[in-house]
This record gives sequence, structure tokens and C-alpha cells, in this order.
Amino acid sequence: MRQTGTVNRATVPLPAGFRIRFDPGTQFVGSDVLFGGSPPRLLRLNTAGVRALEELRDGPVGSPDSGRLARRLTDTGLAHPRPPEPERPAEVTVVIPVRDRAVELDRCLTDLGTGYPVIVVDDGSQDPAATAGVCRGHGARLVRRPAPGGPGPARNDGLALVTTPLVAFLDSDCVAGPDWICRLAAHFADPMIGAVAPRVRPVTGNSAAGRYLAARAPLDLGPHEARVAPLTRLSYVPTAALLVRVAATPVGGFDPGLRYGEDVDLIWRMIGAGWRVRYDPAAEVRHAEPGRWPAVLARRFRYGNSAAPLARRHPGLVPPLILQAWPAAAVAALLAGRPATAIAAYAAGTGQLVELLREWDVPARGVLGPMAGSVRQTWLDTGRWTAQYVLPVAAAGLAMPGGHSSRTRLARRLALASLVLGPPAAEWLRSRPGLDPARFTFGYLADEAAYGAGVYRGALAERIAAPLLPRIAWRPLPRPARRQRLPGGRPAQ
Repeated sequence: MRQTGTVNRATVPLPAGFRIRFDPGTQFVGSDVLFGGSPPRLLRLNTAGVRALEELRDGPVGSPDSGRLARRLTDTGLAHPRPPEPERPAEVTVVIPVRDRAVELDRCLTDLGTGYPVIVVDDGSQDPAATAGVCRGHGARLVRRPAPGGPGPARNDGLALVTTPLVAFLDSDCVAGPDWICRLAAHFADPMIGAVAPRVRPVTGNSAAGRYLAARAPLDLGPHEARVAPLTRLSYVPTAALLVRVAATPVGGFDPGLRYGEDVDLIWRMIGAGWRVRYDPAAEVRHAEPGRWPAVLARRFRYGNSAAPLARRHPGLVPPLILQAWPAAAVAALLAGRPATAIAAYAAGTGQLVELLREWDVPARGVLGPMAGSVRQTWLDTGRWTAQYVLPVAAAGLAMPGGHSSRTRLARRLALASLVLGPPAAEWLRSRPGLDPARFTFGYLADEAAYGAGVYRGALAERIAAPLLPRIAWRPLPRPARRQRLPGGRPAQ
């Protein structure tokens, strides 16, 4: 049965038998304080919480307190769940939307095998006979839409025919055996899980565009597992490959009014109703990527078009950039050629963080490094925003003569150049793609500018500026409340 409204699952413990693995970024301060997660937070445990933590370190959830603490840790990104081995195979139906990709569909079904029932929805193909032939050859059920409506409505038609508890959405240009479904299905032993996504790795050619996408494909969300939620490190997962609890799908399924971004909207509505969504990169599928730059940039432009409709449907959840106030002030001062002001902003931010840590009775030693890292990340994030939305302005700033001294002009140009070139340089150093730095940088800037152009187009159509404007977060951490703490740490709100 589909969910029809918001469900309060905040206090449901992680089930017995689940283990947890702490996120690599989680730091322990003594025996009762944890720092980390997304967004970053401090979590202080009471006596029962400390005992529950020791239980979780030694083994699986075995008591109500350890179950509640495990839920709190996995909800905040401080830890990640490890489900027990399932007692029996999951009941899953695979739904594949397709339009004029008979060859890709045949490859997808061949790799998937015959372990699960498959529903193929033909979204108005020009050659329906070719799609029908592939489905007959693999024993897949075929549903025909008379006119194309996009992947969202096609998935809805398939979903309406599903009778199993779980549905696996899979795109026809994916290559995936059944293992990814087996791996992800174990998560549904947690009754709060609504959907789980695998890692979608790119299949590329040897062209320059292909080598760029091998390192930076838009559907590849990386090697780090996460809880999926808006305004966190991982705010969405694509439905190129997604395992979903049928009972968790929102009424109406995918929004037929969204040609792009319909997967993000579905996930956010599911999360808004109280379900949990996870990303588990231990399971992988492969997705075919375009091999030529025009197709790559056209796709990124289309993706950008989705930001404004999503911002209209989900106010406040689609900021292009979230800046911490003091690191942002330091970056702005460096760009303006005012190093003394930048140092003062850095010192003020450090002082604010020290004050908050003292309110939590946490030692404030070692905060200079994290603050410097915050300034660096703000610089890179601002540079990416610049490439997406104001690249022509930045280029003009580099070329425009100024009225200041030559030394000041040079310093500002170097700062602006590092803002624009810093993100692609950092990405090249991180991924070491099979592409030289110059071509990778050109591809990176073109990629981001194409996405930004799509956002501008959507914003004009929707008459909304929210997906273009950065947001300032004024406090680096929440103040501690002075009420009774739960075993999980923070007080009930």
C-alpha cells in the first residue's frame, strides 16, 4: 500500500541484528562526544548513550537504547548501517523505461538475467516492433505508451503493474547484473528504508569527452556511502538504477510535469514523508555515457533546466551554494586583495567556533586546521559557482584594466584566476584522469557553464531566482540545548 502522508518515524530504532560502521570523518572527543556527519554537528551522549555506544562497537544492535543510538548516528551521517544477511531472496520487479534503444535494451536484459520479473515500458518508440522483439526474446512484459511522455510517466505506468514489495528502476542504457539488487535488498530489513541506490559507474569511449566523463560522470556519486537528504553532502540519487519500497512511493509516483529532475523530486517527497534513502556504493551498475562534447554539454544543459522547477516545488532546498559566513568573508577579502581583512575574518570565525565548543564543554584545541580547510573548501565551492553562473564576468575581470597600482591589479587577477581554475585543478589532482590538465580544465569549465545556462533558462521560465543565489549560514554549529538528552545525544525538539 502506498504512503499517503507524512509518517513520524523519528524514534523507530534501527532493528536488532544491524551493525554500524562509523564514517571516516567522525571524530571522538573523550567517551561521550562525537563530531562529524552532514551537516557537521557535535553529539553528546548521556550515560545510557555511552553504554549503547559500547554495545554498538562490540557487535550488532541488541537493545532499545543501542537501536535508538544507531538510528541517530545513521540519520546524521556519523555512521552507516550494516544490515544482516537476508534470510530469503527479496521479491523484486524490475521496471525499465525505453524509447528507441532496442540494442541497449537487449544488452541490459541480457546482463540482468532471468532472476526477476521485468516490465519494459515503451515510451512511444518510433520502431515499437524492435522493442517488442527484444522483450519477447527475454521473456519481459511489455507495456506500450502511444506517445512519449518522458521517463517519469513511463516508470509510473510500470509501477502501477508491480505486485512485489520492492521495485527496481533501471534505465535501458545501464549494464547491470542481478547482484546490485541482491546487495541493496538487505537494507530493507530496516522498516524505515524507502529506497537505496547503487553507485552508477560510467561506460565511456576513448575520446576526450569520454576520458573526461570517466573521471567526472554526472551520475557517479563517488565511493563514499551516505544517507541521502536535501542540504547534506549527498542530496539526491538518480533513478538510472534505484531499488524502492513500493509502499514508500509517494501518491502519483513521479511528477509528470517534470521532464528532468523527476527523480530528485520523488526522493525528496519520499524523505519529506519520513522515509530514509541511502546510497550504497558497494553495489555498482554501469551506465553508457556520450562520447562527444556536444552531447555531453546538451545533457548538462537539460539537467540544469530542472533546478528552477525543483526550487518551486521544494522551497529552500535548491541553493546552488551554501557559505559559512566567516570563511566566505575571508575568501571575499582575498579576492579584493585585502589579506589583513582575510586574516581578521579567519580569526573571527575561529573565535566563534572556540566559543561554541566551550559551550559544549569540548576542548577547543586543533581548530585552526579545520577552519583553514573550511576556507579552502569555500574557495573551491565559490569557484565552481563562478564557473556555472558568472564565468563571463570573471573572464572580463581578468581582462579589464583597473585603476589601482600594477601590483594590486596583479594580485587581484591572480586571486580571480585561482578562483576559476582552482576547482578544475583540484579535481584533476584528485581523480588523475586520462586527460591532460589543459583539456580537462576546458572541459570542466564548459561542463559547469552548460549546466549554469540550463539553470538560467529554467529560472527565467519559472520566474524564480532561488536556484541562482548562494545562501549564507551564520553559525558553524548549533548551540547546545539545556534540556534532558536522549540516549542518542541531542534533546528531543
